[in-house]
Amino acid sequence: METYNDIYLRVRKSLKAAGIEGSEFEAKLIVAHGAGRSREEILAMSKIYATDDTIKRKIEESLKKRLEGEPLAYVLGEWEFYGLPIMVNKNVLIPRADTELLAGEAIKLLNRKLWQTRVLDLCAGSGCVGIAIAANVQGSRIVLADISEDALSVCRQNMLQSNLSKHITAIEADVMKPPPSLLGAFDVIVSNPPYIPTEDIKTLDKSVREYEPLSALDGGSEGLDYFKAIASIWKKLLKPGGNLAFECGIGQADAVRYIMKQNGFGDIKVFKDTQGIERVLTGKI
Repeated sequence: METYNDIYLRVRKSLKAAGIEGSEFEAKLIVAHGAGRSREEILAMSKIYATDDTIKRKIEESLKKRLEGEPLAYVLGEWEFYGLPIMVNKNVLIPRADTELLAGEAIKLLNRKLWQTRVLDLCAGSGCVGIAIAANVQGSRIVLADISEDALSVCRQNMLQSNLSKHITAIEADVMKPPPSLLGAFDVIVSNPPYIPTEDIKTLDKSVREYEPLSALDGGSEGLDYFKAIASIWKKLLKPGGNLAFECGIGQADAVRYIMKQNGFGDIKVFKDTQGIERVLTGKI
């Protein structure tokens, strides 16, 4: 019979043998997920024997999926973003640390504005950006918009899980078309849109290319289609002095800055991520 520590060591060994970086961290998450416990609880239980076969089967199933190449976030069904647990599945992109920069800059902009600010999160996916804003900007009202009903289903689950559903609405919208009527005006529009050039998708890591939704990745031939549409079509929803905030890909900041400038945005600022890559742009209308 194995203790939880024995199971952890075995899972870690399998992950390491498969060449998975961070095998120690991932093994802890897989065992904790299987046991329905936190990492801290599993550590405290390390010498306890695992007698529940259901738990052991769940751990083995998760390990098998991970060894087959499925991203850990999808295996677990949840990922942390801006300190919040965000439910994910294959219908939405996995929240990434780069996108926390987008949420953080939007939060800074909103905290300078008056009470009862309204925010529109376009191409919302899991809703992680809008939900992080709602959790950190008192009095904010958030609209999450996505073209995918499957993604919106994930958004709604996250709204409920966050206990912020009174402050957040999710709607279906195609950003390549004019906004739905009666949306009202917004203080800030944020978007982490599809921005991978179509031809570059085939060069992405297998874990991204084969598991994450291509519709949330493909930004057209140059990767700029969604930036152009949002900056031109959706800017009319911004209040005077309102802000637009984008996340962009490597090497796209200059092109996105030009798109924003051509569409009447000023005071354009660029922010670098932890790797020094120009990742987020903000501008004022």
